[in-house]
Parts: sequence; structure tokens; C-alpha cells
Amino acid sequence: MAKMAMDRSFGAAGLMAVSAAGLGFILRSRYERGHFVVETCRVASPKIRREKKLVFITDVHDQEFGPGGAELLKAVREQRPDGILIGGDLMVAKKGRGGLDATFRLLEGLAGIGPVFYSLGNHESRLDREREVYGDRYDQLIKKAEELGVCLLIDRTVPFDEVDITGVELSRSYYKKLFLERPVKMPKGYLARKLGTPDPDRFQLLLIHSPMYFERCRQWGADLTLAGHFHGGTIRIPGLGGVMTPQYQFFVPWCAGCFEKDGKRMLVGRGLGTHSIDIRFNDLPQVLVVRLVPGAFA
Repeated sequence: MAKMAMDRSFGAAGLMAVSAAGLGFILRSRYERGHFVVETCRVASPKIRREKKLVFITDVHDQEFGPGGAELLKAVREQRPDGILIGGDLMVAKKGRGGLDATFRLLEGLAGIGPVFYSLGNHESRLDREREVYGDRYDQLIKKAEELGVCLLIDRTVPFDEVDITGVELSRSYYKKLFLERPVKMPKGYLARKLGTPDPDRFQLLLIHSPMYFERCRQWGADLTLAGHFHGGTIRIPGLGGVMTPQYQFFVPWCAGCFEKDGKRMLVGRGLGTHSIDIRFNDLPQVLVVRLVPGAFA
């Protein structure tokens, strides 16, 4: 009898511990979804003549920090950026959603701070591809961006002093979900066919929504690739990194952070919002400040 009572006691204690851990996880995740951090990465190159500060935001997914996004806009403004780079997925395009009010408020606010360069993600592309669902919202988005003076980078390059900024729009096949439709490999020469050949004497910055194709970006000639899409891996475990991507890939090394190969770099932002998997744990939303400085590659 005493042993049974003890077993029941341990069982109740275990249940309480699990319940407390679960509640702690939920509360922490809720906190993280509503709070962002500003982090800085320095990139040196002999192609840079004068230091530039660029703010990179991605995967906002309608998340507003403060009324009308006031806290986010304040954080961007305080950086006094030379330019603002958007890596795509400002909205959520999925069944029952797809409104643009939050996106328009954010674009208006950012355009009042400095030059904005906007490359599209899979959610913007879905607005265009699935017009039977979203109507003319894609056209509304393009029109609003143009009215605000936002530079849309849809398979095009624009000069920004000694930096060429390029944005590439990936087709749906590059966002297929693991176990359902395995993501395709990017063929050799794909970027050159879409974007042309970069000038090797100028610093080439490439905005591409998915970080899975760094090797092709590097081979194409991007000195710096900026990507997002993976939301930092949703849950981050020290030593292991991000657990799961929106494409249901697990422990992908490039969920977030800085990567380098042969003098080329890729920075992957953790993004600011969530959508279908409404969880963040040890994965605070991020505004990424990129400092481009003169000097040897570092």
C-alpha cells in the first residue's frame, strides 16, 4: 500500500512538472512573438569605398509591434540606415487571410525613414499566382509600393552607390514541403538566366527569400546574400540550431546566422512574424543591421 501511494505521489508530481513546463513554454513563446531584438553584423570588402548601414527585415507576416508597428519603425529609425532591405513575406497569404492593411502601414512607415528595396517572398508570389483566391491584392501591393517610392526588386538589379542590389523571385517549386513535394534543386545557370551576370568590380548584394540556395548564389557572384523564410527554425536548441522550417525540414543548418564560403557570405534573418506554426522559442524575432565597411574581406 505504501509503495502504491508513493507511486501515485511521484505520478502526480511528474504530471505537475510536465504541466508547469508546458505552461512555461506557452508563456515564453507568447512573449517572444511580441518582442524583437536588433542585432548587427559587419561585412568588410575591398569593393566598399564608404561604410553603409543597411537594415534588413523579413518574414513580418502581418506582425505589428506596437500600434501601427510604432515600436518596429522606431527601432529602424534609430539606426539611421542608408537603406532598408525587405526580404519578402510581409503578409500572410493563406486560406482566410491575405489582407494588406498591416503591410501598407509598414511600407508607409519605412518609406518615411529612407530608401526601401523590396524583394518578394513566397507569400507575395502566392497573391499573384492564386488570383482566384486573393483577387487583385497583388496588384494593390505593387501599386502601393510604387506610389510610396519603394524599389521593387522582382528579378532586377539597381545600383546603390558602389553596391548593386538584386532581388530574385523564386517560383513555387522552390518552396515545396518535405514529405509532400520534395524541394527542387536549383539548376546551374538559373540565376544568370533570370538576373544576368553581375559586375565583378562592384559589390553584389542579393536578396533571395530561401537560404537553401547559397551555393548557387555564391557561384552566380553574390558577395553577400540575404535570406529569411525559415523563421530561425521556430524553436532553437543551443548547439543544434533551429528545429523545423516552414517546409517541414528538421535541423537545417542554415535556419539563421552568418555563413561563409570562398569569400562570399550569406546572412539569414530569423524574421519578425509567424503564421501556420505560431511558435517561437529561444528564437526572438529579429531586425538585422548590416554594416558594409571598406577593407579586406572579413
